[in-house]
Amino acid sequence: MPVPQGRGLVSRSLLREDAYRAIRDAIVDGTLAPGERLNDTDLVEWLGVSRTPVREALARLEQAGLVRTKPGRYTIVSPLDARACRDAQSVTAAMHELAVREALPNLSATELEAMSTANARFADALRRDDVDAALAADDEFHGVLVTASANDALRDVLERFTPVLRRLERLRFSSLSGRESVAQHDRIIELCAAGDVAGAAAATRANWETLTPLLDEPPVTGASSR
Repeated sequence: MPVPQGRGLVSRSLLREDAYRAIRDAIVDGTLAPGERLNDTDLVEWLGVSRTPVREALARLEQAGLVRTKPGRYTIVSPLDARACRDAQSVTAAMHELAVREALPNLSATELEAMSTANARFADALRRDDVDAALAADDEFHGVLVTASANDALRDVLERFTPVLRRLERLRFSSLSGRESVAQHDRIIELCAAGDVAGAAAATRANWETLTPLLDEPPVTGASSR
């Protein structure tokens, strides 16, 4: 397994959550490609932690659909699976719609401004073809409403399923315009500012459903698991 550069990325004093996030992020950003074999020893050396948090992280990632394990044979980064991506999209869209409904009655002017600022960064990143910055700004935009909803269960569900979609977006970004999302974000802000709960919720769902064309492309399978 060609591990990322650097050693001791995670401090030994930190908990298993850090190992989980580091491996998850490497899968999502494509550093660890679909079909890539994951070796415990290499991951331990890269992260600078013991085998226990690595194995626990891999178990969580398998539950999230980001890795596949055949006991005694191999652990690999999961190939993109259209059904899993569609399921994640449905759940994620529903959760963001719920976030709008729960957040909007008490949304402040400061939070609306934060959404506008994030969308401006999103538009700028798209113009520069900066995938990392665009996805970070998009997360920030939607994260305002998720945080304002103050719903921990909602946040936990998104924590599990959003990486599946972010991975899809990164691998397919060259075929995804994304420009229409800037206008959709502006429309969401406008509806939120007007206090239109139903309209803002519908606009948010529609925004997440723009990923549908990506689901119709041929799957990325990566290396063989044999």
